[in-house]
Amino acid sequence: MKRIKVLSLGIVAAIAATSLAFVEKPAKPITPARPIVKKVAICCESNIPKRFPSLTVSVTSALPTVKSHSGMVWISGGSYAMGADNKQAADDEYPKHRVSVKGFWMDVSEVTNAQFENFVKATGYVTIAQRKPDWNELKKQLPPGTPKPADDVLVAASLVFKQPKGAVPLNDYSQWWDWKKGADWKHPHGPGSDIKGKENFPVVHISWFDAVAYCKWAGKRLPTEAEWEWAARGGRDGNVYPWGNEPVDEGKAKANTWQGDFPNINTVKDKFFYTAPTRSFAANGYGLYDMAGNVWEWCADYYRNDYYKTTTRVGGIADPKGPADSYDPAEPYTKKRVIRGGSFLCNDSYCSGYRVARRMKSTEDSGMEHLGFRCVADNK
Repeated sequence: MKRIKVLSLGIVAAIAATSLAFVEKPAKPITPARPIVKKVAICCESNIPKRFPSLTVSVTSALPTVKSHSGMVWISGGSYAMGADNKQAADDEYPKHRVSVKGFWMDVSEVTNAQFENFVKATGYVTIAQRKPDWNELKKQLPPGTPKPADDVLVAASLVFKQPKGAVPLNDYSQWWDWKKGADWKHPHGPGSDIKGKENFPVVHISWFDAVAYCKWAGKRLPTEAEWEWAARGGRDGNVYPWGNEPVDEGKAKANTWQGDFPNINTVKDKFFYTAPTRSFAANGYGLYDMAGNVWEWCADYYRNDYYKTTTRVGGIADPKGPADSYDPAEPYTKKRVIRGGSFLCNDSYCSGYRVARRMKSTEDSGMEHLGFRCVADNK
């Protein structure tokens, strides 16, 4: 499998020995509300090869709609301090601020392969990972003069995890991510793999557009970032993890994460190398499973690195829906949405994505082997 080289703006631009770099300047300066600690924030979701930036995908209103609260739990509304909880916090988790949310229904677990298969059978929906990208549409979203990627890149494909044989630099994501033709929700590891016997595993290789389409069919929606964090905390305001404050690798396994040295050594203390069946670990205080680890989960909100700095309103904010637009200074040309919860690839030495306050982001059309979703619904 050829290794992907990626532009800083997040698209596949060349393969193997061919490389291309762009020097990008942020569209506008970011003025932080607190001193920034100079540190490199890296994660299994940091600067990885995004599929392609901001494809426009329509979600038809003609999709059949199923409305049911089966498999969901009611999360009562309330107020809490949203944001950074410990020294691992990244700059975009500051400042900690007060928010309140109304009550809502939430899926007790991530959407499974069986549930997504029912949706596909009912609607004929084809996910983004199963579609060949259109370069004429892609180049409209890129800086003038961006060269066309090679033809063997512009294929229906997605990103799969590949364990390196030895230690590798943690800032070189190409050491453990492969752009694999034929990888999609039905073939999570690429051609030759399938989901037989994995009906209760979380569906993966799901883009934000795919998740929205499923939610629409199910009569639900994606959670806001504030709703997601409130639910993940499980009534434990101020704690670091959904289960409390005990470090992830102390005591019994509490979530599906990476134990050992990422990305080459996994001791599999939690008994799972890749994804785990939903409900494999104890639920949090609200009865929700896998709010930490297993797969990252899409939220409805746009991602802005400086969003929390605009939320310091006296008395807090009621039902925040996120910023009006997207901005990531690392990739200012790409439109991103928030993802939460961490995945089976997260480790304290590299990611700590399973912290309830941890924020991550990805382009709307990105689908990966460790990215899924769950739904919420209003009390109607």
